[in-house]
Amino acid sequence: MTSPLEQKKIKITGPSVVTANRTWDGIVVYRTPAQGWSAELADAAIVRTSDDARTLLAESVADDVGAVGAYIAPVEVEDGGEIRPGNLREQIRSAGVTIGLLVQA
Repeated sequence: MTSPLEQKKIKITGPSVVTANRTWDGIVVYRTPAQGWSAELADAAIVRTSDDARTLLAESVADDVGAVGAYIAPVEVEDGGEIRPGNLREQIRSAGVTIGLLVQA
């Protein structure tokens, strides 16, 4: 299976977003329609075609000051408009860090 970080051909089969990690603290972020980054999935720009995904990803990769490791991730859009992670990997990432962080005094 190809890593999401090495996406060459972009083929999406449903709603998708671009996600990355914020540079200064590693928090999972999502590309917004205003060409910014948000830690809230609800703020994410949703794309539904490969061309739109390619455009959003290229724009996001170019913004390597705010976030790094951008890639396209599937989402599910509920009838009420709520956005949820579309696979297990994204469910885990959206829940926050999976290891204990060292606190320095």
